[in-house]
Amino acid sequence: MNTPLSLLAKLEGGSQFGLILTVSLVVVGLGMLIFFFSRYQKCPSDRILVIYGKTASGQSSKCLHGGASFVWPVIQAFEYLDLTPIPIDIPLEGALSKQNIRVNTPSTFTVGISTDPSVMANAAERLLGLQLTQVRDLARDIIFGQ
Repeated sequence: MNTPLSLLAKLEGGSQFGLILTVSLVVVGLGMLIFFFSRYQKCPSDRILVIYGKTASGQSSKCLHGGASFVWPVIQAFEYLDLTPIPIDIPLEGALSKQNIRVNTPSTFTVGISTDPSVMANAAERLLGLQLTQVRDLARDIIFGQ
């Protein structure tokens, strides 16, 4: 038998379900929004954003200078390459001058990464994950090899 109290109890149970459903949807929506913003990576103008993992076909990484991109979790990861020029002091000892005289010449070379897409891709393949001292040692070896 449907008494006013039983109808009121049914109505209150239904409103609790609606409230729980609404709160659950809001929590899930906020979680998705926070997740999206945590995976959206902005790249400052003095760096290169390197996204690696599953990228466009035929590419090992995707390089962005400035701008932003969404990084898919589990499938992709990201790191930054610094565009700041790196000065390298190399004392050239015993170098031959034009008159065939051995001289000691202190030299400073400044190296950096270009924002040309092909250069950024090469830098990402060769320099990603290296510390600044390792990059300096690599550049020093290349300069001495020339």
